[in-house]
Amino acid sequence: MFEPLKSLIASKYQVEVDRITPDATLDDLGLDSLDVVELAMAVEHEWGPKVTDDELLEAQRLDAIIDLIESRVARI
Repeated sequence: MFEPLKSLIASKYQVEVDRITPDATLDDLGLDSLDVVELAMAVEHEWGPKVTDDELLEAQRLDAIIDLIESRVARI
């Protein structure tokens, strides 16, 4: 799940791929609140589970976001 999320973030937000690591935070990647809303919608579009922007902001780090997405995908 990390590589697909990394690709999504790199292409959608023009973030250099070497900056996108599991322990990177959304702030580290330069994502603002609107970007996080868009990311939540992109996650739902790409993988199916509904994840809110508040949940992404609470998770903050990419590894925690991946855990959240994977737990939701497992329920589908």
